[in-house]
Amino acid sequence: MSTFSKFQTGRPYISDSVAEWLQLLIGDWQVIADLMQADLLLWLRHDDMFTTLAHCRPATAATVYYEDPVGLEIAADHWQALCEVSRTGKLNLTPFTVEREDRTADCVLVPVRRGEEVIAVIAVERNLRRPTDPLSATEIQLHLLGEKLLQMVARGDFPIVGAPIPPRRGAPRVGDGIVQLDRDGVVQWASPNALSAFHRFGVEGDMLGMTLAELSTQVLQSRSPVDESLPLVLTGRAAWRSDMQARGGTLSLRALPLTDAAGARDSAIVLVRDVTELRRRERELITKEATIREVHHRVKNNLQTVAALLRMQSRRMKSDEARLALSEAMRRVSTIALVHEALLQGTDETVTFDDVIDRCLTLAVDVAAAGVRHRDSAPGRLGGEQVTVATEKIGKVGVIRAEEATSLALVVTELATNAVEHGLAETGGTLTVRCERKGSHLVLRIEDDGEGMKGRKPEGLGTTIAQTLVSGELGGVLFWEDRPGGGTSAVIDVYLDPIMS
Repeated sequence: MSTFSKFQTGRPYISDSVAEWLQLLIGDWQVIADLMQADLLLWLRHDDMFTTLAHCRPATAATVYYEDPVGLEIAADHWQALCEVSRTGKLNLTPFTVEREDRTADCVLVPVRRGEEVIAVIAVERNLRRPTDPLSATEIQLHLLGEKLLQMVARGDFPIVGAPIPPRRGAPRVGDGIVQLDRDGVVQWASPNALSAFHRFGVEGDMLGMTLAELSTQVLQSRSPVDESLPLVLTGRAAWRSDMQARGGTLSLRALPLTDAAGARDSAIVLVRDVTELRRRERELITKEATIREVHHRVKNNLQTVAALLRMQSRRMKSDEARLALSEAMRRVSTIALVHEALLQGTDETVTFDDVIDRCLTLAVDVAAAGVRHRDSAPGRLGGEQVTVATEKIGKVGVIRAEEATSLALVVTELATNAVEHGLAETGGTLTVRCERKGSHLVLRIEDDGEGMKGRKPEGLGTTIAQTLVSGELGGVLFWEDRPGGGTSAVIDVYLDPIMS
């Protein structure tokens, strides 16, 4: 569908209503390709040219096109059959042969109708079979069902309005299993894969001539909640999806009502897939995520408690050195708590680090400002007017792994605190974090516009912690440099681990 959106851009002759209908068709035409065992090409006419806007390959047979034909343009007078179908809107299911990439294929042209208007044409192209390779009974039945859907496309009855088109994990496809029902929900035919799936779930004997809903009701787990849409799916009355649980397993079902020339429902197909293992893994993931969230929540609360205790203890200290040491320990514990709080917001072990940086800067400036950020009119004396420190962040880091977020957050906090305490303590100014990320390469610059290092070498416990974390935990480098306009810039240069999607 992204390809269709690309072609729609800059083509004002494709109206919003036409685009919406074609998007729905492209979103659900895989089932037609699989039933027909054919490639589907969507041709749109504008003036004297036809353009292929989308292409769908079958999952049940070999493709006709090895090269992507999307974007192919031909003059209208070069394919008279395509022009005729686009003009008249008549459907003829008798195939004719075409040459495609040095191979011969059968082709059927289907008008795409929306209301009374023919808005496009689908070319259904299938590799030409040798006379010694006739269709099997299953393939013949699938082909008939595919032709039924093509007739609905030509009448404007497919795609089905209101059907849940976007795919859901475990959604069944034609190759997984298919059951044909009459208008009363009685099984008329079932593919071998569908029979096997239902037999594994306790449906015994031949299903032909039996009502699918009654057969399924006999094996449903009585204590398990039943989706309210399940009866509609089992009878083929609505184009919907539902799961059915039985004998500890799960079947995913999808119904497609089929209509006659008058638009009345006369039959239906039900696609079926055994998703027992998939649903079990999803439940495990949900349980795991809930457990991880609870762990992060408890760790965050415990760390905040430790930080509060350190803050209380620092207030009781009579020694300025002891008070400062406890305040620094409190700040570091609070920084780690910030990362765990950020992990609570996501569904995986990743962190949007830009939010963490903002909070780290606030924490670092607030804690550092509580100690030395005062000056008087008399040189060298603290007290009086409070020095103002502003913060800003330029650029974005994005999402990083949780293991790296903790170390990086501590480094940013330490460097920001050092910048405020040693660069802006007497003059005030602006603390800036510049973020530059290209793929896995990240460069962070913590800059101040203070008096600069003036040849001094950074030292202290905070500097040692930052150096150790950058080189040991993050495998990067940390260095300091003077800013051209005055002040100091601490540069973190690391390569982050890739995040697996």
